[in-house]
Amino acid sequence: MSRIHCFCSLGLLMFLVLVVAGCGSGNVGLSGKVTYTDDGSPLTAGTVAFRKDGKIARGRIKEDGTYVVGFEKETDGLPPGKYEVFISGAEKIIGQDKDGENIMEPLIHEKYSNAASSELSLEVTSSTKKYDIQVERYIKTKGK
Repeated sequence: MSRIHCFCSLGLLMFLVLVVAGCGSGNVGLSGKVTYTDDGSPLTAGTVAFRKDGKIARGRIKEDGTYVVGFEKETDGLPPGKYEVFISGAEKIIGQDKDGENIMEPLIHEKYSNAASSELSLEVTSSTKKYDIQVERYIKTKGK
């Protein structure tokens, strides 16, 4: 084999190894658990959302309160940076209306449903692996 052919083969092999290993992604695997502040029990429904530069990564909350974040795929993590964090879809069915549509009740305080009011944020670095969140329960007020 010629030196040029060996060099090209070696270069192609190194490129393939880097692609397969995912060296270019730079994403940080992130998981956590969402619990209530009053008793530490898990939030059992909803989605934790991480917003940066108009893009949103999500992690579906499981029944034990845990989640794993994904940006493009379900569990591919987040690129490093500062994120606004909020929780959507944290509701339970409490009945049905006359048309058979589900009547939903929030499980957590409404402030967590909006990045501007949630008071949750996270700086993701290469060493960030876990982000646990505590939330206040929804309290039904008179007239609602």
